[in-house]
Amino acid sequence: MALSQTHSTSEAAVDNKVDLLSTQSNLETAGLSQEDSARRIKSLIRKVDWRILPLLGMLSALSLIDRSNLGLARTAGMDHDLRLHIGSRFSVVSCIYFVPYILFQLPSNLFLRKLGAVHYLAFLVVAWGAVQLSMGFVPTWGYLGLCRVLLGAFEAGFFPAMVYIITTWYTRHEVQKRLAAFYVIGIFVGGFSAIFAYVLTFLGGRYGIPAWAWIFIVEGVITIAFGIIAWFFLPTFPDQNTFLTREETAIILQRVEKDRGDAVPDDLSKEKLFSHLLDWKLWVCGLMYMCATLPAYAISFFVTIILRGMGWSETASLLLSAPPYIFAAISILIFAWISDKYRQRAAVIAIQATLTIVGLFMTGYSRNSGVRYAGIFLANAGSGGCIPGILAYVSIRTIKCTKSDEQINGVTLTQSSNNIISHTKRAVSTAIIVSFGGVGGIFASLVFRQHDFPKYLPGIYATIACQFLMLVLLVITTIHYRYKNKSVRQGKACDPVEGQVGFLYTL
Repeated sequence: MALSQTHSTSEAAVDNKVDLLSTQSNLETAGLSQEDSARRIKSLIRKVDWRILPLLGMLSALSLIDRSNLGLARTAGMDHDLRLHIGSRFSVVSCIYFVPYILFQLPSNLFLRKLGAVHYLAFLVVAWGAVQLSMGFVPTWGYLGLCRVLLGAFEAGFFPAMVYIITTWYTRHEVQKRLAAFYVIGIFVGGFSAIFAYVLTFLGGRYGIPAWAWIFIVEGVITIAFGIIAWFFLPTFPDQNTFLTREETAIILQRVEKDRGDAVPDDLSKEKLFSHLLDWKLWVCGLMYMCATLPAYAISFFVTIILRGMGWSETASLLLSAPPYIFAAISILIFAWISDKYRQRAAVIAIQATLTIVGLFMTGYSRNSGVRYAGIFLANAGSGGCIPGILAYVSIRTIKCTKSDEQINGVTLTQSSNNIISHTKRAVSTAIIVSFGGVGGIFASLVFRQHDFPKYLPGIYATIACQFLMLVLLVITTIHYRYKNKSVRQGKACDPVEGQVGFLYTL
C-alpha cells in the first residue's frame, strides 16, 4: 500500500469536513435550552461509554492476562517440566514476546482503517487466543519461545488500536477517564487471573495434562470465544459506527470537531509520516511510557515469585497477588477523575510516579514481609496510574497542524485546544508510545534475573532509576510547554504554538 495522498481523496476529506461543520443536529434545530441540550449530550456519551468501554476493557484484560501469565504457570510447575530454571531461559521466553510486539505496532496502526478495524481486531484476538491455547501443549522451552513470538505478533496491533479508537470518540478533557476505565477493567480482571489460575491447577493430571498447561489451554479457549463475540460487537471509529443514529453520530463528530478539529480522518503520506516521527516530544513521551510500564510488567511477571521469596506457599502466593490489582484499579480511577476535573496531567503523573518509588523502596529494602507486600500495592497502583495518564498526556500534546488544517473554506478552528487534530498523527503517536511499553517489558524481563531470587534487588534498583528518569523527562516537557504558553500570552511567540492561533498547552 502506498503512503500517497491523492488529489481526489484530499478534496473528499475537505468536502466531508465542510459538510460536517455546516450540518445541524436535532439538538440545534429543536430549540432546546442549554440545560436540556447538555442533558441529552450526557446521555449520548453514556450510551457510547457502555457500547465501547466494557468490551474493549475485557479484551484488554485478556490481552494482559495472556501475555503475562508465564509467572503463574511457572509457579504451578512449568519451571520444572520445561526446565526454565536453567540459566536465563525464563527471561528469554518472557522478553522474546516483545520483539514482534514492538516491530508490528506502527504498521498495524497506520493501516487499521484500510484493513477494517472490526474484522482485523477480531482476527487478532482469535489468533492470539489460538496461540495461547497451543502453549499448553509445548514439549520444550524452545517451542514455548516460538509461541511467545507469535503471541507478540498478534497482540501487537491490539492495544494501540484500542487507544487510537477510544480517543477519536471523546473531547480532550474526557479522554483520561475513558482510557483509565478501559485500562482499569483490564487491571481489575487481570488481578483475579492469579486466583483463576489457582483454580485451574486443580485440573492437573486430567487427560495427562499438567496443571500449568491447563492455565494456557482454558485461558486460550476463553480468548477465542471473546474474539468471536468481538466480531459482532466491536466498536470502530465514530464516522464508521453502526450503533448510533445519523443524528447521534453527527453530534459526536461535531463535538470532536469543535474541540480539536479532527472529526474527519486525513490521508497518510510519506511527508506526514516523517513529520510526525521527527517530533521530539513523541520520543520523550515514549521514554516516559517505557519507565511507567517497567514496574507494571515486572510486577505482573514476578509478583508470585517475589511472594514465594517472602516465604509464602505456592497457594498463598497465587491468592495474594490479586489484592494489589484491586487497589490499583481504585487508585487509577481516582487519579484519572482528578486529572480530568482539574485539567492537570503532569502533576498527577508525578504524584503517581512518587507512589511507585515509595512502593519499590518498601519492597526492596524492608525485612518485614508485610511492609514488602504493602510496597507492591503502592508500586502497582502508581505505575498502573501513570500508564493511562501518559497516554492522555500524549494525546493532547503531539501534533503540528498545517495552514490547511487550521482554515477550511473560511472556518477557522481557533477554538480547538487539543494538539492532536490529525488521525494520522494519533495513529503514529499511539503506536510509537505503546511500542516503548514493549521496551519496558523487555527491560523488566532482563533486569529481574533468576540468580537474583528472592529479592531481585538489581531489578528493583533499575526500576527505581527509571521512575526518577520519568520525573526528569516530565519536568523537561512541562518547562517547555510552560515557556511556550508564556511566550504566547506575552505576544513574544514568532509562530502560533503547534501551528494554531490562540493555542495554549494543558500542563
